[in-house]
Amino acid sequence: MTMAPGLSSDRALGAVAVHRFAFLTLPNYSLIALSSAVEALRMANRVAKKEVYQWTLASMDGAPVSASNGLSMAPTVALADVGAAQIVFVCGGVDIEAACTGDVIAALRRLAQRQMALGALCTGGYVLAKAGLLDKYKAVVHWENMTALEEQFPKVVFSRQLFAIDRDRYTCSGGVAPLDLMLNIIQSHLGRDIAPMISEQFILDRIRNDQDRQHVPLMARVGLFHENLIEAAALMEANLEEPLSLDEIASLVGVSRRQIERLFKRYVGEVPTKYYLDMRLRRARSLLLQTAMSVMEVAVACGFQSPPHFSKCYRDLFGHTPSAERRNSRLALLAPGDTPLA
Repeated sequence: MTMAPGLSSDRALGAVAVHRFAFLTLPNYSLIALSSAVEALRMANRVAKKEVYQWTLASMDGAPVSASNGLSMAPTVALADVGAAQIVFVCGGVDIEAACTGDVIAALRRLAQRQMALGALCTGGYVLAKAGLLDKYKAVVHWENMTALEEQFPKVVFSRQLFAIDRDRYTCSGGVAPLDLMLNIIQSHLGRDIAPMISEQFILDRIRNDQDRQHVPLMARVGLFHENLIEAAALMEANLEEPLSLDEIASLVGVSRRQIERLFKRYVGEVPTKYYLDMRLRRARSLLLQTAMSVMEVAVACGFQSPPHFSKCYRDLFGHTPSAERRNSRLALLAPGDTPLA
């Protein structure tokens, strides 16, 4: 994770600086995405017991903009009057193409020329991409828009991650993912102590990082017209502890094994055994982070009889072993000065 110029850790500076962010609200923006980001900054100030973050809501003309749910937020200022800010986030939502006007693109390009770090929440990434400001950057948008934007903007390195920080570009998917983005930014500024305290206030099970991926529902990938594929995936999800063989799945669906393989390869982009394995591993990760089950119990619950095999598969997908995942999660939740339990 690479921070933009000027956003180095406050610990290295020896003093707590005030970080100023601006949020450009576009018509029909996602209110949950914006509020998730802003609330993380508010809570950071509260738990730090000092003003570490300031934020400004902006629109092109200074008038409050209606979110996709019909609500609007104030106070709102004109983008031209925002003043000093370290990151300007573009807040998108539905009908983003209509909100992406020439004036918006021109204003963002001017900010980029001034070496302003730019970010995007939800479909705000579309606007940065349309302005040419994500070319050769890793970037993230909501999974509903991913496929279309990959075709439209081939110079952008789109990722399935929840969020991406690449040099001076900060992009994330919608929903509550901006909370995870902000928690990671806050952690880079203030150290590892503050972010877990914020997550506790928000009753958040864990802080997701930039290696966590958006889970794209299969139906969203393939539509409603591939019943055999959807039925096969449903059988997999219903049989995680005792995985079915591909032949058994094909028989229950009423098609050949080869046809199941072709459907997955064509519409999901991977073989069915890999899809099934990843499904079991995602379930294992949830159990590791949200229950007191032992690693062995988690392995068995997700259909792994061999601990070494479970550990290898887990590391291949998530980059670390199950035991390291749990250990790191527990360390992140320790209060300053605490020591881990044996």
